[in-house]
Amino acid sequence: MSHSMLYEVSTLSEMDIYLFKQGSHAKLYEKLGAHKMVLQMKQGVHFAVWAPNAQTVSVRGDFNAYDALTHPLKQREDDSGIWEGFIEGVQVGLTYKYHIVSNYHGIVHDKSDPFAFYSEAAPKSASRVWSLESYGWQDAAWMKKRHQHNAHDAPVSVYEMHLGSWKRKVEENNRSLSYSELAVELLAYLKMMNYTHVEFMPLTEYPFDGSWGYQVVGYFSATARFGEPEALMYLIDILHQNNIGVIMDWVPSHFAVDMHGLVNFDGTALYEHADPQRGFHPEWGSFIFNYGRNEVRSFLISSAMFWLEKYHVDGIRVDAVASMLYLNYARKDGEWTPNIYGGDENLEAVAFLRKLNESVYAAFPDIMMIAEESTAWPMVTRPTSVGGLGFGFKWNMGWMHDTLKYMSYDPIDRQHHQQQLTFSLWYAFDEQFMLPLSHDEVVHMKGSLINKMPGDTKQKFANLRAMYAYMMAHPGKKLLFMGGEIAQYAEWNFEKSLDWHLLDDPLHANLQTMLSDLNALYRTERALYLYDDKHAGYEWIDNTDAAHNIISFMRKSDDADETVYVVCNFADKTRASYLLGVPYEGNYVEIFNSQSTRYEGWNISNSTPLKAQKVVTHGRDYSLELTLPPLGVIYLKRVVG
Repeated sequence: MSHSMLYEVSTLSEMDIYLFKQGSHAKLYEKLGAHKMVLQMKQGVHFAVWAPNAQTVSVRGDFNAYDALTHPLKQREDDSGIWEGFIEGVQVGLTYKYHIVSNYHGIVHDKSDPFAFYSEAAPKSASRVWSLESYGWQDAAWMKKRHQHNAHDAPVSVYEMHLGSWKRKVEENNRSLSYSELAVELLAYLKMMNYTHVEFMPLTEYPFDGSWGYQVVGYFSATARFGEPEALMYLIDILHQNNIGVIMDWVPSHFAVDMHGLVNFDGTALYEHADPQRGFHPEWGSFIFNYGRNEVRSFLISSAMFWLEKYHVDGIRVDAVASMLYLNYARKDGEWTPNIYGGDENLEAVAFLRKLNESVYAAFPDIMMIAEESTAWPMVTRPTSVGGLGFGFKWNMGWMHDTLKYMSYDPIDRQHHQQQLTFSLWYAFDEQFMLPLSHDEVVHMKGSLINKMPGDTKQKFANLRAMYAYMMAHPGKKLLFMGGEIAQYAEWNFEKSLDWHLLDDPLHANLQTMLSDLNALYRTERALYLYDDKHAGYEWIDNTDAAHNIISFMRKSDDADETVYVVCNFADKTRASYLLGVPYEGNYVEIFNSQSTRYEGWNISNSTPLKAQKVVTHGRDYSLELTLPPLGVIYLKRVVG
């Protein structure tokens, strides 16, 4: 078949060009890149790429033996900087790159297509012609009701995972599971563990395995490591059919330095900021997008919209938001330039984030936009109309740091650090929070979660169980990185499977059981999630008993009969005859105990219904006489009817 070039065609209207240049085009993936089409009865592919400072652009590929001269593109006659052309006979699956000769010193690059839907598997780097139209989604029931699953008053318990290292086939050269295999194995696991959502670390195409996906080159391309795009669609589809939401990590904060990617795209700093104090990331050795460039805003907003539209993703966790917000992030004095008001805020990035959230929520009001933001930047999860950034949720990094620090102390020393447990409640309702125990806490010599706990083996496990139980009762949605649920001893290693053999040990297996039970309990007890973002959902019983390492509180819903009473004993001693103030008479039962023998605990519990006595305690009219297990957390509920 011939591969002749015809120019009398464009996928871009004047309105497309206007929106692109204005920074508000949200569906560039329909216009730029490689798209199958029929022109003058001839089948082929239309190519379009933004390269305003190019002298010439051509398409090299399988279809022309990678010749740089056969298929030149034509620059549009407007000032958009877009080059385009139709090549007859090009088939889906063929590989290609753009051959770009720059106006600047004749610099020559072969570039992957920024809008490619699929790519060669790393270390190869060509783009593939692909169509995403053939997949037939079966998740209509989920999509219709997913607003209920993603709401602020819904139970959200997220399993964060890295697809390449969750499980590996050791007997098959230690290969990762494919998207299709995960649709069977991961589905069964998430159901067993009672998670509501799964969060995938980045699946946008990336060259270097060691970046875990955070150094992106293909913002519209599902990584080829685990299969074709349709296989990822099937994985998401099958999770949806089983009422499990899918969140995807997305990285608009920086991009990979690999020369086939976005960097120096047309011989100039096109996607990145030209000023290295603004455009290069000293901590990650990567390039930073130029958020003040409208076309770049259109590119990034379109990427987020693409995953929501084409892959039915339910939420996007935006990586490293703090690095975007601050001009001096990871920079010393003299290494950054203040904004026009003399401050350290990146005003262009702030404007971009607001525009991003406005755009995606307008199109998909039932999804979650989640900020990984580690500072006290105000109103991250407030509407842009009142000056907020417009996110739906924010990771509560303060809670995470304080809790892990507190738990790391020997119980005898915890009495001096009670404020690290209680401080988070001063700001717990300032934002829509998610409590993260993420991959960041178990890498770079930080140790695993179990190894952050003090004591001997049994004490370490008791501490970890207590921390998880405390987390599940604390206001905020929940997130746990894979391996935490089986108390993996080793730090996470992206090159190998989780240590599933640990489940041969009852301590590990029954910690896993406890997390499954906790997730199930969390989903059924409305008080544990309904008012996560409201003061009405939380009431201290006692936060002053630092001498005994004890805190107690109520989680409340709109029905007093649903209140859950939580008592945490972070001392390594049993507290017998402990009086807990409660507001109502009647009988109370223990509905959860982290020291239950079911979880390999020390079998110190309150097994019979407990009758409230008319004894004023903690400022309340009634009290329960409890036995508090050491390094244990118990949940109680009043018996109604």
